[in-house]
Amino acid sequence: MRRCDLHRFGLVALATDMTIEGDAARLMPPGTRLHVTRIAFDNPTTEENLRRTGPRLRAAVDLLVPGIELRGIGFGCTSASAVLGDDIEALAGGRAPVSTPAGAALRGFRALGIDRVALMTPYLAATTDLVGDHFEAQGLRVLRRSSMGHADDRDMARLSDAEITEMALASDHPAAQALFMSCTALPALPLIDDLEARLGKPVLSANQALFWAMLDQAAIPADGPGALFRCRTW
Repeated sequence: MRRCDLHRFGLVALATDMTIEGDAARLMPPGTRLHVTRIAFDNPTTEENLRRTGPRLRAAVDLLVPGIELRGIGFGCTSASAVLGDDIEALAGGRAPVSTPAGAALRGFRALGIDRVALMTPYLAATTDLVGDHFEAQGLRVLRRSSMGHADDRDMARLSDAEITEMALASDHPAAQALFMSCTALPALPLIDDLEARLGKPVLSANQALFWAMLDQAAIPADGPGALFRCRTW
């Protein structure tokens, strides 16, 4: 494939996120190219600090290879996307379709026919509620909300496989049709297939959902972990 034929995407990541680019490298298929920029973020992950990301989006999007067509743009923060909601498209300036982890998870649940979930996050409980309340406002039933109690996304990125797995299994609810693991900094992607096998239901992570949605919206097939990557909406 000639370079001019590549499907190009943009990603706006938080300055403190140590996980999302590695996950992107695993999920973006041949024939695509991801261009990344970052925005300042002030820990801890309080609602006030999350809202401050909104006004920073437009300038960050403008830095994504100016003058080049993008098939889509991802905003890499689940809790901020829950707080900002529908305002994100306007804040990003309308250059290309914008996907967010919260919106992508909702798109994925709809594609999977799911309306009851368990929510696991590495956050403080108050930040977990921002995501859980957003999901419920969009018609999703959140049957359990579980928090690991971290305030800084750099600490979340350093969690071990064993810690994440233990929390994920404990966070499930017997009536939930799926488990969602929030936070783009959480290194959960390699654990999804094992967790699905152990829980017997779909497991979605923030980064898995985000890149699946970006590719699905652009009608570009891709392989990835979990039941979600076997879904197509086109």
